[in-house]
Amino acid sequence: MLFSSMTFIFLFMPIVCIIYLLARKNLQNIILLLASLLFYAWGGPNYLAIMLLTILINYIAALFLEKTTKYKKLFLFLTICANLGILIYFKYCTFLIENINSLLQLDIPLLEIIMPIGVSFYTFQAMSYVIDVYRGEVKAQRNIYKIALYISLFPQLVAGPIVKYHDIDHQIDNRTVNFRKVTYGVKRFIIGLSKKMLLANTLGVVADKIFSQPVEQFDTATAWIGAVAYALQLFYDFSGYSDMAIGLGYIFGFKFLENFNYPYISRSITEFWRRWHISLSTWFKEYLYIPLGGNRISPSRTYINLFIVFLATGIWHGASWNFIFWGLWNGFFIILERITNWHKKEGAVIQITQHIYTIFIFLIGWVMFRSETMPYAWEYLKNMFGLIPEHDIAYDLSYYIDHIEMITFSIAILCSMPVFSKILALSDKHTLVKCFVNTWLLILFIVSTAMIASSTYNPFIYFRF
Repeated sequence: MLFSSMTFIFLFMPIVCIIYLLARKNLQNIILLLASLLFYAWGGPNYLAIMLLTILINYIAALFLEKTTKYKKLFLFLTICANLGILIYFKYCTFLIENINSLLQLDIPLLEIIMPIGVSFYTFQAMSYVIDVYRGEVKAQRNIYKIALYISLFPQLVAGPIVKYHDIDHQIDNRTVNFRKVTYGVKRFIIGLSKKMLLANTLGVVADKIFSQPVEQFDTATAWIGAVAYALQLFYDFSGYSDMAIGLGYIFGFKFLENFNYPYISRSITEFWRRWHISLSTWFKEYLYIPLGGNRISPSRTYINLFIVFLATGIWHGASWNFIFWGLWNGFFIILERITNWHKKEGAVIQITQHIYTIFIFLIGWVMFRSETMPYAWEYLKNMFGLIPEHDIAYDLSYYIDHIEMITFSIAILCSMPVFSKILALSDKHTLVKCFVNTWLLILFIVSTAMIASSTYNPFIYFRF
């Protein structure tokens, strides 16, 4: 079930909210758990058992880790292997077999495996729970229903943000719902829905038209339009989902940490990754980078640790060499920035140069991320930099982007900067501004739902991860 669907907005969500808000406090967790299981089973009932198995494994493992001191590291290792084993089987098995066949000239038959939606997200959440218990940061939860709620909570179940257990454990038992939280949650949901329907989907049409063509059939200007359109589509698609998830969390009394902080205003790739998909970045920092030694051992070890983290980041995103190269591309520039410290230099001209450099690097990375194969990505990048001497142009630029899409393009670039967030902040202090903002949000909601009613099936990009 999509957040951006009529079924969710006008049926599932209102019913769950009414039942939840009218129920006694001691029943609210059970209601949310049942709603979350129904939400997940709606789109793939066959894979509900996989999520329930993940819940059971980590529930039992945490109880054991808290009670024993002997073989504690070994048991944690086995638990992590069990979690990763499920993830590897469903997400990477076909990719591994294809590469083994290619490398060793074998003919191992491919398995017909359909990846459960959200498996990367809820697996990482489950691992954060057992690791937190192992470290003694939290106590093992005796009530399996509460662990099931943490792992399956529907607002952030299928596309994040990744919620670490130590950030939310106290909220499972102690949270309040009031009018202010509910109204903020509704506004945040509408903002996310508008990002998805009005910006991401419109820009997605442009990006899909361009990336579906052979590289030699469009010119350099069109290649750049496609890269920027996809960068904006991805940002508004994923940050829109995160806004909706955070808004839904507020409605039910939960406060999830922010997942995006205007990443496209960054002046370095290091800063970009502090602003982009923050929940994933912090997860890898806390559970991989720091355990590997972080920057505490030596400069060379720090670079190796960063390399491993960004290799893992690429692999996490998908079973394709494109994602691996994309992860390593980002890791290379973060290591380079750490070596040179160029990104820390100040001055107006330097800052402009830093920002331009950062845009170039993440745009090149997004081309790798979007392309179906690395050879296509390489040819696309050659086209962007004018290295394809002859073109067999199939369509001119007006085929790929019309006037409405160009206006949307301009609005999307403007909204990627912290302009309207300041207006939203003012709305809490000034009644007139609040009336203006609320009116616009109502209009955005009406237009967004109208687009839902008329649009074809268009899932969130990060559902595939």
